[in-house]
Amino acid sequence: MTKGSTTLPPGRYGLPILGETLSFFGDRNFAQKRHQQYGAVFKTRLLGKPTIFMRGSEANRFVLTHENQYFVVTWPPSTKALLGPLSLALQTGGTHQSRRKLLAQAFLPRALSGYIAAMEDITQRYLRSWEEQRSLTWYPELRNYTFDIACKLLVGFDAGSETRLGRLFEVWCEGLFSLPLNFPWTRFGRALRARDQMLQELESIIRDRQQSPDPGDDALGLLIQARDEGGDRLTLEELKDQILLLLFAGHETLTSAIASFCLLMAQHPQIFERVRQEQQKFPWDAPITLEQLKQMSYLEQVLKEVLRLISPVGGGFREVLQTCEYNGFCIPSGWNVLYQIGPTHKDEAAYPDPDRFDPERFNPERTASLEEQKYGYVPFGGGIRECIGKEFARLEMKLFAVHLARHYSWELLPDQDLDMATIPTPRPKDGLQVEFLPLQKTS
Repeated sequence: MTKGSTTLPPGRYGLPILGETLSFFGDRNFAQKRHQQYGAVFKTRLLGKPTIFMRGSEANRFVLTHENQYFVVTWPPSTKALLGPLSLALQTGGTHQSRRKLLAQAFLPRALSGYIAAMEDITQRYLRSWEEQRSLTWYPELRNYTFDIACKLLVGFDAGSETRLGRLFEVWCEGLFSLPLNFPWTRFGRALRARDQMLQELESIIRDRQQSPDPGDDALGLLIQARDEGGDRLTLEELKDQILLLLFAGHETLTSAIASFCLLMAQHPQIFERVRQEQQKFPWDAPITLEQLKQMSYLEQVLKEVLRLISPVGGGFREVLQTCEYNGFCIPSGWNVLYQIGPTHKDEAAYPDPDRFDPERFNPERTASLEEQKYGYVPFGGGIRECIGKEFARLEMKLFAVHLARHYSWELLPDQDLDMATIPTPRPKDGLQVEFLPLQKTS
């Protein structure tokens, strides 16, 4: 790639300073409309900064393989402030690398295997509750479900959604992708105060663990004991920011993905029937293992297609460190770039009829071409910043799907809005209203 071009991508900047920020936050089809008008690369202004949107596997490859050379991670101002300065999501270079290694210890196969029993216990408790309710608005329940699992496995306490931390967490999440206006009545202002209160709660939990003879085998226990190459441990301040990030990563996007699975299975009962049939190959009275889950190949295809069609994360922001060129366009130093996941997953060249739900796209016999363009399927991001909790999320999705397929059915209730709200993550606007029923047991 040469650096000679001075031609900026097409597009418009919008209003002074604010640019097109309001449209970006308010219109779920913001990027799609501008791509139709300007092509795969366009410019705009978001939150006071010129920003270039790029879509497609080659654009993703260009951005994700030039980390720390042309690009460095950045986030909207509201997200930066609420995640905290020590969060892995904001760290770069060697610090990011060393901290990522420490946090990765909580997501190794051995650790994941140890999480299965608690995940199943919480899953079964919620399933029984939904069976008793029969008719319910599912999305808020799914938020509580994933938060309870995250609290149990990451921080070690039960029923997290019913605690003060759980209530504060909801307020904090609402401000993550908002206009950074710090007033008592704004989402951002309320979220900042919630962050301070959550950190106080987390500090108390962490100090108790640090003083305990057994720090525990959940993620917090592993992180308290973890040491980097120099023998240093995470400080109290680091632990607070990292645990907050892990709770977010193990909750917000995962809830979106699970809700999308529930919606799509209700809309495609013939596909869910195939998921059920696959479960007949496995013993239902034995504990589920990682090895068993790996053998559920059709369920794997279905979950991959769920994450393709309704990506929990729309893309990722990067700041341009060094002026570079992509496809004949100048990418100026100091600007922001947004590489895109959702629009890449709707690329007709890679995914014919992209709005159709078709798990056969990921049939191992048909995926050779997808393997060749690895950056065309990036639900968890890619490169050196790929989601660290990717396997935790996949494990939880699979376990949840297995228990649903074996024991339950559900139908969408009429007269509800199934269009997706997208900020901070995709979810059905009316909260996914369903009738939830146990399968009739056959003798």
